[in-house]
Amino acid sequence: MSDLSTSIDAVPGVGGPAARALAEQGLATVGDLVGADWTQLAQLHGVGPAAGRRLQQILEEHGESLTDPPAPRSGGTTVTRGSTGRSAKDITTHATTVDPAEYVAGLSARRSHEGQQLLELFGEATGERAVMWGPSMIGYGESHYVYASGREGDTFHLGFSPRTADIALYGLSSAPRSEELLDRLGKHRRGAACVWIRKLEDVDRDVLRELVEHAWASDPTAC
Repeated sequence: MSDLSTSIDAVPGVGGPAARALAEQGLATVGDLVGADWTQLAQLHGVGPAAGRRLQQILEEHGESLTDPPAPRSGGTTVTRGSTGRSAKDITTHATTVDPAEYVAGLSARRSHEGQQLLELFGEATGERAVMWGPSMIGYGESHYVYASGREGDTFHLGFSPRTADIALYGLSSAPRSEELLDRLGKHRRGAACVWIRKLEDVDRDVLRELVEHAWASDPTAC
């Protein structure tokens, strides 16, 4: 099963030359690629777009992403609302029974406070119950994705993860008005699968609420 701790050379679809080139850059596991700049990695000998797309797929399944990831293959990814229960066997990130409020309460003081505020904001904006996905992601609603390769799985529609270094906001970057609202949001950085903010006070809370409401009302799309 492929997760963030999986060695890159053990990922199906990633050839030996690509794995060795990445290892020489200190990138040995899938998790080491989180936030890595694909435009730089693609210049390494042996690292082609096919390997990049495969690794990006795994990262997205765990709520992570490369920076400026490779473009999807022609045909792209299809995303629809609702779950189907059909997922690739090696996908390990699923909804859990952990209480999101209890999870947030156990974080550091600052992240716990920010997490409680985000639980309130997302809950009010979506009208949906929060659900833990994997060990650290909090999701609202469900969507099903199918990659051009046929690989598929269920995930949440919108969500967030109050991580130690940055807060990850999921599902907000590809709605029709996302670009306009993100330009007004405040200090943040964008990945293919999420928007990253260092502190909640760095962004305009009203714009964030509007962004969540807009993304929730929009059909899910591939990042």
